[in-house]
Formats: sequence, C-alpha cells, structure tokens
Amino acid sequence: MFPLYDTIPSLRKPVVNYMIITVNVLVFLYELALFWNEELLQEFFYTFGFVPERMFYAFPVLQIFTHMFVHGGWSHIIGNMWFLKIFGDNVEDAMGHFKFFVFYITGGIFALFFHVVFNPFSPYPMVGASGAISAVMGAYFVLFYYSRIVSLVFFILPFIVEIPAVVYLFVWFLLQVLNGVFADVTGAGVAYWAHAGGFIYGVLVGMRIRRKRYWY
Repeated sequence: MFPLYDTIPSLRKPVVNYMIITVNVLVFLYELALFWNEELLQEFFYTFGFVPERMFYAFPVLQIFTHMFVHGGWSHIIGNMWFLKIFGDNVEDAMGHFKFFVFYITGGIFALFFHVVFNPFSPYPMVGASGAISAVMGAYFVLFYYSRIVSLVFFILPFIVEIPAVVYLFVWFLLQVLNGVFADVTGAGVAYWAHAGGFIYGVLVGMRIRRKRYWY
C-alpha cells in the first residue's frame, strides 16, 4: 500500500516540514558527491550515523541529531521524504511551527534509543529520518484518525483505493513490530524498532494534544 496523498488539506503553509525536507535533500546531494569513493561514503555514514556499540566507550552526542539527516540511497531518501510530505503538513498544522520542529527532533531521538534498546551492540550506523517521520505518523494516527489515505495497491494489477487513516497506520505499525521481531537481529538493514518507537512517541504526544483540545 503506497500512499499517494491524504484527504485533509493543510490550513497553513508547512514551512518547517518544507525546511526539514530541504535539509535532508541537501545532505543527500552532498552524499552523491561521495558516491564515486566508497571509502569516503562509508566514513561519512560512520561519522554522522549513530553506531550503538560506540556508546560503551565514547557516547556519540552529535550523531544523536545528525543521523536523522543522512540517507543510504535514492529509495531511502525518496520514500522518507514522500511520507513526511503526506503526513507532516497536518501535524504541523495541529502543533504550530516551532512545536512541530521540537516534536520532530525529539521523536527522532526517541526512535533512535528505541532502536538501541533492541540493538545495543550493533556495529552498524543507524541513518535516516524514518524514526522521526514515524513519530509524525503516530501523531497523525491520533489527531487525524478520520482522514483517508489514497493509496496505490498492487494485487495482480495496480489500483487506487481510499483507506481510513486509522487502518492504514495501524497496519503499518503492526508490520514494523512484526518485522522487528523476525528481522535480522544484528541491527543491520531496516531499523524497524526505530519505526515502532517513533510511532509510539508520536501517539503519546498526539494524545496529549487531543486532551488539551478537549479541556479548552
């Protein structure tokens, strides 16, 4: 189920969402300049990605932030930015620009440490915005559960269908947990537990925002 767009237009221009997408793209363009030299590219990933096993001898403080702006390839950057474009604008609407930025960064950090809990000795650098974007999706799940996600579905032939957001995102979250349980335990490949952790963080923050709406 590949999402094409949601059915709720944003009320304000999502300037922070655009800014985050722009920074990610610019960093990836820099990475492209390193593609000709595999050694330099790997050094870039290990310098700015978060390597869990390094926590035991030199805690990588900078990489807590930088890892979420580094991507491993075209499909990685395009997929992440597309999901952020679809779900980020409405969540920014609900939170406001500054709070959305803080939420995005803290969601990425929470997702990172959720990944580390399950892969504390991994020697592989964790890179990508998917943990932070998963937090955005978790908040969307709570705040815009009534929305519908227009998606491209492949079943013999491709077709387009509207899926309730609450169903789409719940299935997505369930798949992350199942993949986390059964995927490679070395910590290489897709960081499914970061996705799950980010989503949980987004749900918790989204619930807090909903409660405030009802109180006032």
